[in-house]
Amino acid sequence: MYIPDKPDNTVDFLNNSAEKFPAEPFLGKRLASGDFQWISYADFKERVDNCRAGLALPGAGRGDAVGIISANSIDWAVAFFAAGGLGARYVPMYESELEKTWKYIINDADIKVLFISKREIYEKIKDILDSSPRLEKVIIIEGEGPGSMMELERLGSEKPVPAVSPEHSEIAVLIYTSGTTGEPKGVLLSHGNLTSNSHARVKAYPEFSNNDRTLNILPWAHSFGLGELLTMAQIGASIGLAGGPATIAEDIIKVKPTFLIAVPRVFNRIYDGLWTRMNEEGGIARAVFVMGVEAAKKKRILAESGESSFITNLKFAIADLIVFRKVRARMGGRLIGSMTGSAAMNPHISRFFWDIGIPLYDAYGLTETSPGVTMNIPACWRIGSVGKVQDKCRVVIDKSLTGDNSPDGEVIVYSAGVMQGYHKKPEATAAVMTPDGGFRTGDRGYLDEDGFLYIAGRLKEQYKLENGKYVFPAMLEEVITLNHYIEFAYIYGDGRAFNICIAVPDFVTLGKWAESRGLTQDPVELIKHDECIKFLEEQISETIKNSFHGYEIPRKYIFDAAPFTLDNGMLTQTLKLKRMAVLARFKDRIEECYRGTGSPLSPKGGT
Repeated sequence: MYIPDKPDNTVDFLNNSAEKFPAEPFLGKRLASGDFQWISYADFKERVDNCRAGLALPGAGRGDAVGIISANSIDWAVAFFAAGGLGARYVPMYESELEKTWKYIINDADIKVLFISKREIYEKIKDILDSSPRLEKVIIIEGEGPGSMMELERLGSEKPVPAVSPEHSEIAVLIYTSGTTGEPKGVLLSHGNLTSNSHARVKAYPEFSNNDRTLNILPWAHSFGLGELLTMAQIGASIGLAGGPATIAEDIIKVKPTFLIAVPRVFNRIYDGLWTRMNEEGGIARAVFVMGVEAAKKKRILAESGESSFITNLKFAIADLIVFRKVRARMGGRLIGSMTGSAAMNPHISRFFWDIGIPLYDAYGLTETSPGVTMNIPACWRIGSVGKVQDKCRVVIDKSLTGDNSPDGEVIVYSAGVMQGYHKKPEATAAVMTPDGGFRTGDRGYLDEDGFLYIAGRLKEQYKLENGKYVFPAMLEEVITLNHYIEFAYIYGDGRAFNICIAVPDFVTLGKWAESRGLTQDPVELIKHDECIKFLEEQISETIKNSFHGYEIPRKYIFDAAPFTLDNGMLTQTLKLKRMAVLARFKDRIEECYRGTGSPLSPKGGT
């Protein structure tokens, strides 16, 4: 097992691994053929050295802001480590972002040098760039001519500039939050913030070595994804870059990851896809699958009591040989586990994956905590929780808002990963920091007797119904979207007599249902059909009826054909609902529901 050194900056993470594992692969990009092309640590570091020197030519240096608008790529990572080697702060932005957000970040962050992935994006925002007061140079990543990244690296190779070793407290990245309820805030994370988190992950997973490999799914512009890049760089491991959501199924077979970093939605879709396929195939295939699932569950329950059953083990072995082994093969065949975060993992689905030999370790953190706070790990885990606190971290439950008799309260984090503050927002920083250095997460949770943390929901997102009962909408929404006929859901009922559910169906699966009944395949027309409305309402009701109180169950529904996307501003980059945007879009239809159009128990009032 590789025992890493303990540098306090991201620059040394790369330099150490490049020295120890120069010929080993670091990053792999997907080619048009579907195969992956890998760059070694030595070759990657050479590119970083050249890019760093190239960035120094326009005067980028300590404390300056180097921005990038790009999806994950080898170029993205080269620019990140190059900026760090100058003592500059890296400011990542998404390709699929609103132009007004690009403008806000470029100006708010005082970006001096900006990388842009492609000329198409440059053409969209060149007027914004011309009016940005601090911006001195724009580099187009694609292409080979003047102003390209290739040219920058060539010029840098002719005039080398040694890397600095940033101090623990120097800012490494300025990451802008997605802004689910307002304008984005720039989170200042130091080299020490990031490296302390990575050290904690390596300590928690002593099984990790330079032989490990991940398939990158999450954006590095988000702290959860960036943690993957840094941890793999620290231990000398490798990362294959997925081509996109449409190619993940193929990429995972090619890359053969030993570990995955993902959000619950990825596994929810895999789970739903398995059951959909089994239900469609029917016959012996479905019977063996169901037998295996039931046997796996019984096997686990017996094991928890120190018991075993020959018949149960035999049933599981048969299903494992015929079905489950194929599922694991479709996930690369080497997967020993996955860390999930950013949202709550459904315990039922988590147990399913554990039962078939793919452990899911729920973790918890925020951009402001770099991001890790707690983790479930192979040596210590509890399904339903988000794990115990990681190294150099402490969690306190503050009940000042919920009451002393409440079982939970606001989660306050004390750790080496807590941010340096919000950029240019001292009031906002003061509002979330306690006098003794704790960060108020805004999340409601509790610690059990063994120190496992459980998250109940966002304090700002919870609301009271007219009857005084609290509702955590995100929990309802998460469970509703587990139904394979529903792609997106939004719950509203703040101060009202009952909840309303806005739902966007999954028209792939709903289309098959409609076809079997001779109904239209047109999404807009289909959701107006009485039979379809009744069917969807019953599907949602059946999905949530045993998991929530009666007052939480929606009494009216609004079904819509337009999906929630990044482009229409309904989702953040990590696929969370932008609640204010959804509310604004459906405000009139919501009010129509509460005005009593139709029966209180009928969804027709909102459609």
